[in-house]
Amino acid sequence: MGVTCLIPCYNERERIATVLEVVSKVKGIQQVICVDDGSADGTATMVSRQWPTVQVIRLSQNQGKAAAIQYGLQFVQHELVLLMDADLQELNKTELERAISAFQDTANVDMLILRRIRSPWFVRWYRSDILLSGERLLRRSDLEQVLAQPVARYQLEVAINRYMIKRGKRVRWMPWSAMNTYKVDKLGMLEGSRREFRMYVEIVDYVGFVHMLVQLSSFTRKLKKQKSAPREWPRFLSGIWLD
Repeated sequence: MGVTCLIPCYNERERIATVLEVVSKVKGIQQVICVDDGSADGTATMVSRQWPTVQVIRLSQNQGKAAAIQYGLQFVQHELVLLMDADLQELNKTELERAISAFQDTANVDMLILRRIRSPWFVRWYRSDILLSGERLLRRSDLEQVLAQPVARYQLEVAINRYMIKRGKRVRWMPWSAMNTYKVDKLGMLEGSRREFRMYVEIVDYVGFVHMLVQLSSFTRKLKKQKSAPREWPRFLSGIWLD
């Protein structure tokens, strides 16, 4: 099953290079798409110049993450999509390759979330390291159905979660040591905190308080190691051929 890595970005010129440097070398990823969501800092130009193998798609105006993903989907060539944030730090190539292999080798898994295990304790406490992780592997067909419904801005991850829960899909997570860049680091304490608060308000308003509790309390669990395939008996056992 081929893999397309889909990366939405908005004014990430200073950070996206770290992501592309790793993703472009990951075994198993056949296509990398960067969707520039109306950046004003030359992100798209920089990516096109330094990573000619990365497909760069531009939106003329900033429309938000969900809209950027929806627009980028029409250019996806493979059934398995790896969603990736553009502001990650300390990515691990081996972890990505392991996650792709685990998804492809595990029967009946519909989505694999890369859990941000190095998030601050308060983020892990209310499970945002899982529920809001922007790094996840899922099938293009499922993502298209999620985005067929009204989804905007910060609502994408919880909308995907809700879709998976309501349809009885099997979701698992794996540990992921990369760290995202928080809004307070990008925008300053005041504006960053304001945007962070607005994000959580939008999320709860979108899925509803009760369903948010369902996601917080019981959504997904860790992917267990797959058991090795049973060993075949040798054709010769104790001096007797087993033909």
